[in-house]
Amino acid sequence: MSAIETMIENYKKDHTHPMNKATHMVGIPMILASLPVLFFAPAWAAGLFVVGWIFQFIGHAFEGKAPSFFRDPRFLLVGATWYLQRLGKLVAAWKAAPQA
Repeated sequence: MSAIETMIENYKKDHTHPMNKATHMVGIPMILASLPVLFFAPAWAAGLFVVGWIFQFIGHAFEGKAPSFFRDPRFLLVGATWYLQRLGKLVAAWKAAPQA
């Protein structure tokens, strides 16, 4: 198993509560979206960034665990990778579902 795969598995262990997963599915894209928006609308970017992190910390309150990046800042990038993998699985499941 590669280092990133190991880190993603550790990340998953810190994110098992359904509410934590849900808040991360909202918070992570808000944080990521704030980065390019910063160049065009700094106030909007700040709002996205702050609210995204609020979602993250609410999720960790449900989980009862500190965010993974408190142990290792590389988990900030792992979180984005986890989000993209999860989003990919949701899109694949949606495409595979029979259309009515």
